Amino acid sequence: MDAKQLVSQYKDDLIKDLMGLLSIDSVKSDAVKDAPVGEGPKQALEYMINLGAQEGLPTKVVDNLAGHIEFGQGEKLFGVLGHVDVVPPGKGWTSEPFEPVLANNEITARGVQDDKGPTMAAYYALKILHNEGYKFNQRVRLIVGTDEESDWQCTDAYFKSEEMPDAGFSPDAAFPVIHGEKGITSFNIVQTNLDDEYVDSDIELKAFISGERYNMVPESAEAKLKVLTQMSSIIQAYEGFIRKTGNTGKYEIDGGFLKLELSGKSAHGSTPEEGVNAGTELLKFLAEIELDTNGRQFVNFAEKYIIGNLSGEQFGMAHHHEEMGNVSVNTGMINYTEVDGGIFGVNLRYPAGLDFDQGIENLEETIKETGFTIEDISDQKPHYVDKNDPLVLKLLESYQKHTGDDSEAFTIGGGTYARTLERGVAFGAMFSDTVDTMHQKDERMNIDELLLATAIYLEALYNTCVVKP
Repeated sequence: MDAKQLVSQYKDDLIKDLMGLLSIDSVKSDAVKDAPVGEGPKQALEYMINLGAQEGLPTKVVDNLAGHIEFGQGEKLFGVLGHVDVVPPGKGWTSEPFEPVLANNEITARGVQDDKGPTMAAYYALKILHNEGYKFNQRVRLIVGTDEESDWQCTDAYFKSEEMPDAGFSPDAAFPVIHGEKGITSFNIVQTNLDDEYVDSDIELKAFISGERYNMVPESAEAKLKVLTQMSSIIQAYEGFIRKTGNTGKYEIDGGFLKLELSGKSAHGSTPEEGVNAGTELLKFLAEIELDTNGRQFVNFAEKYIIGNLSGEQFGMAHHHEEMGNVSVNTGMINYTEVDGGIFGVNLRYPAGLDFDQGIENLEETIKETGFTIEDISDQKPHYVDKNDPLVLKLLESYQKHTGDDSEAFTIGGGTYARTLERGVAFGAMFSDTVDTMHQKDERMNIDELLLATAIYLEALYNTCVVKP
């Protein structure tokens, strides 16, 4: 079988179908009737499932949250798990995020790398095997979810009623093979001890907002201050802070209030060091001025526990694993109002060996005297498959055949649907020299890489799921 030659025959259809999927704004939104995570993700799910239905393949949708397209027959089941929901596009795009642009041999659109492009590549690998008459040695399901970027309601609902695959992969990360993923947690640190008495203060923090998702480094932040007598000096201090730090920021005076804005750099929450957290950067400035009692409590807490806390030291949860690396911390959402106080939305990822339950209990005990508490804790435990597992070795072989790269399987801080399977790994679609634009403005994917990934998936599925002549 010549995988690359077969993929080249389907190139135009692959790109056309992908462009259609990318045109759907599938950011999670409020639940409405028959759309638990919003109309956009539901529409994207229907789009993918309909592709299979048009080929005459068995399909199923579960609770409008997830669905599958099934290939082949047999008792065993192999799963390929992708998602069609995307993170919010953010600001600063050079084109419309949901009007995909094909130029310079690249497609630019939100979700093209994460995860619509790889999901479509995996679907086409299966479709090509089906259309070319290859016989599967087991059932293979392309399982499509709609809530991977948030709460995983999709896989929760799907596997309550549907069969768990014996093994499988998720095309939602990087090549060659990812055989381990850190534990992923999110929780809110909430300001509860507010002073509701009037306090004479020249500068009052009225509001602060930064970030939209736990798993994104915030790219912008805004603070609203009431400044009674020192407006010009506060403005001068902010201008000096911008010059000193090299950040990009601006201010305006509106109705007697001073609004400060600051820009950072977005990045995936699993690699907070690759971004610039606009929220924590703006908090650094607020720490330099004399705020009201509640505002000062909010900023003091941030200074001690949030700002600069990328590896868990300030939470007392720093930990290192030889294969899986260090704890990472992303404070993806920071909000404050003078009425409700402050909330820090934290995304913490940890390797095997850290007792997260004990760690979060210790942290709650540590901060209870600060006027803050911890709420809304979610925790997905670390996932690990032995790198010598036959599944890992077969996928590696398929990757190496088409790239000549003999890199070994590795582990990541990100989380993919692979962790829903006992023998699940992440497999592509980024290569070692791919520019990672996931969760960033102008997200893009090179056409040659899209086709190569499809060929690798085709080879891997042929090796694992097809009856050989």
